[in-house]
Amino acid sequence: MHNLVRGASLLTVYVLVVACASAVPPSRMGQYLKLDQPSAPEALLKTEPRPLTAGLVLVRDQPDQTTEAVLPEEALVRLGETLKQDVARVLPLTVTAVLSAEGVRPQDRGGDLTRLVELAKSTGLEYLAVVVVSSAEQEYPVTLFLGWTTHAQPGYRRDNWSLLEFALIEVTSGRVVMQAEGRGSATLDRPTAPGMNQWYPVVYLRPQEPERRIWPPTYEGAPNTLRVVSFEQAEKRLALKLQNSWLGQLEADAAARRSS
Repeated sequence: MHNLVRGASLLTVYVLVVACASAVPPSRMGQYLKLDQPSAPEALLKTEPRPLTAGLVLVRDQPDQTTEAVLPEEALVRLGETLKQDVARVLPLTVTAVLSAEGVRPQDRGGDLTRLVELAKSTGLEYLAVVVVSSAEQEYPVTLFLGWTTHAQPGYRRDNWSLLEFALIEVTSGRVVMQAEGRGSATLDRPTAPGMNQWYPVVYLRPQEPERRIWPPTYEGAPNTLRVVSFEQAEKRLALKLQNSWLGQLEADAAARRSS
């Protein structure tokens, strides 16, 4: 009976941890777009049978300038290229332009996306794909084992939770026709001082792939490697959700046609 109660307690704790982690970081898309109406992906079905043109903008969400960058600029550019390819692969869109998010601020800092929507309209784009990029990190002391043996070394563990929020805007009407998000996470273990390159620092996907390890090229750059790995996971999940959403819309449309 004691073991049963203990097992139930551990399960409850695990569920609570997963539930909390799933909301970290919190959604920020509502600070850039008015989401008072449900998205309407069926609008993409009513267009001509040709690839639709879209612009892509990545908005790096940072509450203030004292916080660490979500991603280094070079990594953000690479993320944009991956998103550009995956959006074209899973949606009937061709991303023909990547727009700069310079000057874009959230509503709680007096900004919005009006300028970008107008810019997309003036350049002849039919849609604007907005991706809000945000993350949260937590670091705490741990004991690290060298070569996974009994020899221990003080160190730090840093967890990163990343979030990519996608919204597809029809520029002529300003309405959101599709929304999705992708979340990722990764963990960095590093000693208090460099010098143990054989084992640390190391980034791994905890808890989904605890045995897969990624070794950052430098001790100093390890936090950036952590963020890159975490956002790679978020991007894969976002692309999968977009694909499933579009396939579901196609299936619903086909079913409606059969029943009519």
